[in-house]
Order: sequence, then C-alpha cells, then structure tokens
Amino acid sequence: MSLADLRRCLAEGVPAGVGSEDTVRRQWWAALATLQEDFLLQGQPLYGLWLAAPLPALYEPALLQQLQGWVWAPRELDDLLPGSAPLLPGAGRAASTGGFQRLVLEEDDGTDPLLLVITPQLQVALCLDGPPEGRRLIVRFDPAALSEALRLIHERLLARDPQASSALRSALQRLGPLRSDDQLGLRFWPRMGERLAAMAPSLTLQPLVHGGTARDRPGGDTPRAISSELALLEALTHEVRTPLATIRTLIRSLLRRDDLSPVVRQRLEQIDGECSEQIDRFGLIFLAAELQRQPGGEATLENHALARTDLSQVLRQHQELWQRQLARRGLELELEIAAGLSPVLSDPARLETTLGGLIDRFSRGLPSGSRVTVSLLPAGSRLKLQLSSEGHRLEDTASAEDSEQRELVGPVLSWNPATGSLQLSRQATQRLFHRLGGRLTERSGSGLTVFFPVC
Repeated sequence: MSLADLRRCLAEGVPAGVGSEDTVRRQWWAALATLQEDFLLQGQPLYGLWLAAPLPALYEPALLQQLQGWVWAPRELDDLLPGSAPLLPGAGRAASTGGFQRLVLEEDDGTDPLLLVITPQLQVALCLDGPPEGRRLIVRFDPAALSEALRLIHERLLARDPQASSALRSALQRLGPLRSDDQLGLRFWPRMGERLAAMAPSLTLQPLVHGGTARDRPGGDTPRAISSELALLEALTHEVRTPLATIRTLIRSLLRRDDLSPVVRQRLEQIDGECSEQIDRFGLIFLAAELQRQPGGEATLENHALARTDLSQVLRQHQELWQRQLARRGLELELEIAAGLSPVLSDPARLETTLGGLIDRFSRGLPSGSRVTVSLLPAGSRLKLQLSSEGHRLEDTASAEDSEQRELVGPVLSWNPATGSLQLSRQATQRLFHRLGGRLTERSGSGLTVFFPVC
C-alpha cells in the first residue's frame, strides 16, 4: 500500500478539483491554521496522535509537544540528517506522548501533503490531490473514511515497519472511545473561509518532485547529490516558513482588536508585512529549486498553462504592496505604464509572485533613498518590462557574469558578499520567467528587462 492509495481512499466520493497548485496550497495552509488554532488548541488538555507526509504539517509547538506523531519524510533526508535528528526544533523520536517518529517516504508515495489527526474529540484527515489543472483540497471528518484510512496505514506499517505498527495500535487503544461531532464540518469550513479571505496572496511550498536524470542538471552534479541538496532546501524552507506563518497568524489575530494604540498597530502591521514578504521569498526560492529538478526544466510551460494576462493590471494591483515592502528598506517605487497595451501570454497565478521576487532581487543591492522604476512599454510583438534605478548599486564593478560565478551557492541560489543577501541566482530567475512565457535579460549597470509575447 502506498500513500497515493491512501489519498485515493480519502478522495472517494469527492468532486473533481478545478484549482491550480497555488490555489490549493493556500487552501492547505488556511486549513492547517484553522484546524490547529480554532479546534485543536481549544481542546485542552489535549492528547492523541497524528500522521503526516512528506514533512511535518503541524507547526504549533503545543501540539507537537502533546500529540504523538509519525512523519513519512523523503529518503534523501537520511543522507543529510542523522537518523535520530528531528525535523523540527525540540522534536525527537516518538515517545509515549509528544514528538514524532520519522518513516521512509517511498518512490510511489507521491509528494502531495497529507495529515491525519486522531484525538478522542476530533478525528480529521486532510490531503491535496488531483492533476496539475484539477487540484483539490480534501478534508474528511466522516468515521467511515477515517476508519478505512487507518486500516490502510496499519496495513502499510505492518508490512514495512512492524514496530511502528505496534506503536500506532497501542496509541489508538490508549485513546479509548472516539467521539465524532456531526457538526464539525459545518463549523470548520466557514472558519477556514474567513482565514483564507484574510490571507495575502502568497506563493506557497511546492511539492518535492522525484525523478529526473543527470542530463537535466547543469554542472555535472550527480542526480543523488542534487536530489539530496534540494530535499534539504525543502526541509529548511519548511523550517523557516512554518514559524513565520504562526507569527503572522498571531499578529493578525491581535490586529482585530479595537483597543490597540496607533503605534502598536503600526508595529504589528510592519511585522505582518515582513513575515509575508519572507514567506513569499522562501516560497519562490523553493519553486526555482523544484523547476531545476524537473525534467525539461528549460522548456516553457505547455500552451494550456499559459493564458491571456493583463500585465499592466497585475502591476497596478500590486503597486501598493511592493511600495510598502520597499519602504521598509528606505526605497521608493515608481510605476510607468504606457496606455493601450495588449495582454500578454503568461501564467497569471505564478506571475504576480515571480514579479514580486524580481523586484526584491533587483532592490536588494540598492542604498536607502533610491527609487526603483518599473516601466512597461510596447516593443514590437512583445511588451518590455524594465526595472531600473538612479541609485548606485552596492556591488563591485565586475560584470554580472563574473559576479554570478563567484557567488553561486548550489544550483539556484547566489550570495552577495557586499550586502550579505541570499537570493535566486541569475540563471534560476531566467528559468522562472522562461516558464512564464517571458525572457529575462540582465546586464551590469542597465537594470533588468523582461520581454513578454503579446496575444
């Protein structure tokens, strides 16, 4: 039995999905926050168990300490972390209560996230499922589906890890009778909808993709070395993103209060903005790493994934957000958009976050007081998006190519020793825009330019 079989079991009877990867990832994070904050943390004292793949889904410290867990993690992590090393601070091997035990994620398990939580008062299963253009979030509370899911898990553990199977069976027996609330779904979905509506657009973690051959990877690195490096990158991205998501959720709960002074509200809004910016930044880094790992990563997306996109509207909609982000570093943003521009062919779901990452990458080397100008102009059968600044960059006068070679850190990251900034490499950024239908050019001293084909 594979975890893919388990997802199919949970998906039985659920309507087909119509969402994109970005859409369901946002739903996933909203569902996790709702489950943990509005249901599990409200049920103190709490005891029970949880199972997750391909990385820990729970991130609230109190839950990790009180619930016993099992996590199916990528095999590559065994090459990077000692067998007893936890994936989260303070978490170790499963004991009678608290912590979690790491299990091996097999090749046929897939990498879509999965979470089962069983307590005496609440039993729920969550997973993502579906083809690229038909993604869906599945949440099951019904006892029949959960019983079948536990049967499949027991069958798998019995065949591959009898000791874990025995521990899980004992943990279930210690819970005693399980009570299921028939109204749980009616309470869960409205709370998740409220949380989802309050979430800023954010690029979320992409799945760890298995496969690929050596010819897909530059530099002559072995597939196993690249696979292990990207597995570690995903784990580190998860480690960074989860506490930031928790901090942001707590901040937004405080911002709903009416008794905050203007100064306190301003500081909380600044913290919220910084968390959102870093969540997007690390998500974009991992998206580039995933693209590096995929076979045929240099090719553009298939035509069905590209759509008519009003690029000028995308820029105007996000101007205020980008301005706030730049203002925290003492920078200004100026938008120059020509009139009557045609739509371009791109992927609007990923374009907005990739453009935000490009502005962040371009502005990291600018001194305080500089102005970033984003202009959009016609250029024959294409539109030219250009980023420029009158400020002097903090980099040395070496060519961009030479600087890039000296500062590469792994297949997708580069480090600027002058600013201490870790960011996407030039090649990784070019590859991202190539997959979005654009072509990025970067020359030292002349800013960044992206060309998009018009429809």
